[in-house]
Amino acid sequence: MAPIPTPPAEPQDSPDTYVGLESEAAERLARKRGWSTVRSLAPGTVITMEYRVGRLNFEVKDGRVARAWKG
Repeated sequence: MAPIPTPPAEPQDSPDTYVGLESEAAERLARKRGWSTVRSLAPGTVITMEYRVGRLNFEVKDGRVARAWKG
């Protein structure tokens, strides 16, 4: 029987720390802190609801992170 795969560890980082930062600086910081995928989205963008370990999402308005969440 094949072993059950272990998902990669997610950084121990609060998404709230990115709110208010300039979007490019926030993305660089997130990658430095270990997020494997960083996704910047315009307000109201339609996205799928699947949860992806290691992904950090930013809602960017006027060049700054207005909201951030995992998955």
